[in-house]
Amino acid sequence: MKTNPPIQKRPDTHSHDHLTCQIPEGWKVLQWGDIATLEYGKGLRGYDNALGPFRVFGTNGPIGWHAESLCSTPTVVVGRKGAYRGIHYSSSPCYVIDTAFYLKPKVDFDMRWAYYQLLTQDINGMDSGSAIPSTSRDSFYNLDLKMPPLPQQRAIAKILSDLDEKIELNQQMNKTLEAVAQAFFKRWFVDFNFPDEKGRPYKDSGGRMVDSELGEIPEGWRVGTLGEIIEIESGKRPGAKSEIKTPEFSIPLLGASSVMGFVKESLYSEPILVIGRVGTHGVVQRVSIPSFPSDNTLVIKSKHFEFAHQILKSINYDALNVGTTQPLITQTAINKYPIILPGVDLRDRYEKAVSGFFGKVAANIFENETLNQIRDSLLPKLMSGRIKVEA
Repeated sequence: MKTNPPIQKRPDTHSHDHLTCQIPEGWKVLQWGDIATLEYGKGLRGYDNALGPFRVFGTNGPIGWHAESLCSTPTVVVGRKGAYRGIHYSSSPCYVIDTAFYLKPKVDFDMRWAYYQLLTQDINGMDSGSAIPSTSRDSFYNLDLKMPPLPQQRAIAKILSDLDEKIELNQQMNKTLEAVAQAFFKRWFVDFNFPDEKGRPYKDSGGRMVDSELGEIPEGWRVGTLGEIIEIESGKRPGAKSEIKTPEFSIPLLGASSVMGFVKESLYSEPILVIGRVGTHGVVQRVSIPSFPSDNTLVIKSKHFEFAHQILKSINYDALNVGTTQPLITQTAINKYPIILPGVDLRDRYEKAVSGFFGKVAANIFENETLNQIRDSLLPKLMSGRIKVEA
């Protein structure tokens, strides 16, 4: 069995006594510079549309693909430039661009354990002092860490990675379920092959079609407006907020396209659809947990929630933009947007057909919230040795 070589620690200007007395037997108090180096990524173009086999990482995570790798082994990617600089793990060879570092071992350690160890440390506080916020390598090398023996590193990493893998599995399942629901919508309301009274696909079975200002539609359908099936209102400006999730700040703060932080209290507890009002357009966020949509968003509710969701995903938002200095979409523009409206009965049938899919999606989201809480609770305790793990 390969063993770690003796570690020659650099002279230190501060004492580790306060850490040494708090670690389990067999653990060591070291600094990151004792066990690894931060290697610079390299500049790269064209990665965003490339189809290569190697994932490309930047300061905030995966950003594309490339035909060649820069790092040939599993590694941790550490953000180098920007106001927020993330920590990301790559289990396979990857390419790291020049806005990030990647971790290169000087001694034997488990790379996934190193990833979780770094999640407990304030990388964004290690600023080099330049005009653009940047991670200082010297500050990184001086960061203290508690290092267990290699078998325990692997055991700790497995506990945490099992949780992360279950979270990822749920996320992938949700993408599949949402794709199935979208395929149902397309077949019924775009291709017009919803089941007729005999269960046959309507248009392909010769169902009668009539002209409308939006093209041919099934007989009995009509052209209406989105405002007929939705309720819409603007989000609100939040008070105190946090960039990271904490026990106090645990409610997602929703921006135009994604979560932009966390607040103390929710604005909505029921399922909602959220689109951008100012700034980014075209992203439809389906939210089934308590949340706080910001004043950059529009919040949409509907009795035919899943039908409205698919309609919102099909809109050309650029055509609705009335902004000059920055993109802007109004409630009026959304309400007046023309849509093809099937009868209420068929919309009800669609809701019933896909409700099981989205019931599972909601259950997966709730389970992921619980798994995230468990992982976040275990992380500092496992990394510090407060929870003993048998190798």
